[in-house]
Amino acid sequence: MKKRQVFNPFLPLHEYIPDGEPHVFGDRVYLFGSHDREGGYTFCMDDYTVWSAPVDDLSDWRCEGVTYRADQDPMYETYKYMYAPDVVRGNDGRYYLYYCMAGDYGIGGYRNPISVAVCDTPAGKYEYLGHVKNKDGSLMMRYVCFDPAVMNDDGVIRLYYGTQYGFEEEEGFLESGNVETEMDMFGRTREEILSYPDSINGPIGCTLEDDMLTVKDEPHHIIPYRVKGTDFEAHPFFEGSSMRKVGDRYYFIYSSWQNHELCYAVSDKPDADFRFGGTVVSNGDVGYEGRAHADSLNMTGTTHGSIIEIAGEWYVFYHRLTHKSDYSRQACAEKINILPDGSIPQVTITSYGLNGGPLGGQGVYPAVIACNISNGRMPHGCNCIYNAEFPNVTNLGDDRFIGEIEDGTLIGYKFFDFKKPTALSVTARFEDEVNKVRYEGPIRVDERGVMPEANGEEKRFYKNADPADSPAYLEVRNSIDGEEIVRIIIDDTPAASYAWEAFTADKPLPVGEQALYLVYHGGASGKKLQLKDIVFI
Repeated sequence: MKKRQVFNPFLPLHEYIPDGEPHVFGDRVYLFGSHDREGGYTFCMDDYTVWSAPVDDLSDWRCEGVTYRADQDPMYETYKYMYAPDVVRGNDGRYYLYYCMAGDYGIGGYRNPISVAVCDTPAGKYEYLGHVKNKDGSLMMRYVCFDPAVMNDDGVIRLYYGTQYGFEEEEGFLESGNVETEMDMFGRTREEILSYPDSINGPIGCTLEDDMLTVKDEPHHIIPYRVKGTDFEAHPFFEGSSMRKVGDRYYFIYSSWQNHELCYAVSDKPDADFRFGGTVVSNGDVGYEGRAHADSLNMTGTTHGSIIEIAGEWYVFYHRLTHKSDYSRQACAEKINILPDGSIPQVTITSYGLNGGPLGGQGVYPAVIACNISNGRMPHGCNCIYNAEFPNVTNLGDDRFIGEIEDGTLIGYKFFDFKKPTALSVTARFEDEVNKVRYEGPIRVDERGVMPEANGEEKRFYKNADPADSPAYLEVRNSIDGEEIVRIIIDDTPAASYAWEAFTADKPLPVGEQALYLVYHGGASGKKLQLKDIVFI
């Protein structure tokens, strides 16, 4: 039987599972992650829901249901949200879930211990077990307990965690007030913060007893905190620890301080001597083929994920941002290559993801599978939600589309395979006061968020603009800087302002495997556009 196609995001469009930790247990791959709410106002608003697929059919994802609720944790009365989890199979054959609790925007998340739940199956109903503890039974609070990751390394249970801020590498740390900043963030005394020989910050590792709760050896840095002058300097650890073993090598996957990329480090040891490897993926394609952050092809922001081998192929799981925020994140994946020398070349983000090759050039696709959406000056999030206007994936009820498409916006899809000359149609409408999405929750912009200002220059993705009195249209290319191959006129009619309408290109698309990039020209109307579907006829 022919398998279905799969595209990014690979789960149903209403589902938001970021911080993905994929694991193969038996003949299925399971995605464990946080659970954002569509259009939510903060991270991780919903209970853990697990999705899984057969290892031989990555198009056939099924929901295993809610596996664990936030109110099962004893800290729930104070901290309502469960952050990025991981799951490991213990030596007793049971499955153990590790996570941390936090409040709105992560407040308090650096102050809590690591919680543990247990289940007899990977995606059954987990039950609260306890907190990670020291040998004397006290809570293990060494360093900053955040974003735990676990692995069963041939019977050795390894736990990784931590976060990192750069305060302590700045000159005058003791006099700058940053000690007090860390005291507030981490909920520790000045004496405790200064007691660490390296730093309270950084990626940490330790091992656990077979009870899966008790620390067996002293937690310690797996990478030195102080990165200036090292190969980690441009991509220091921030959060999102994840460890994988490839042959005899250990690959530490992490979210860097750049906050849009998953990086990796490699060592022959599980807990020391890691060397920076590179970037695996960026949710703005930053760094890919030298792309600068200012030229990001999406809104960038938090990322977290890992690599996994499935049926002999390696993939990276990561997440993208929607709704102009860091709080509505969707799971995506790309195939990667681990070269004989152990390196992993950075991959571009695509629309086809787990499909194994380009999508078929026929039928209807949701417009929101676009892998690139940019007006040429996309913001960087980082615990942010914006009310400024820029193109984004959004929704009105069950209607999901790309909204706020302004003059000069580029929308990209990689890749399609056209076996014959094919007509391209889009389902679109002009944006107005009736159909515009209005977010009514709290707006939040972290100090690391960046919203570039329009500078009045020519639109970055324009090559040639028609006269100002021309109708609105979508210029279609097969590369970002390519020539126009077809054009779709968007009629400015009253019906098009309120109802979804089909608009078809002036000639067929060429044959072959190719990307499609749509560049919007607002024309005389100057109206913004909404895009719901792309259709190949």
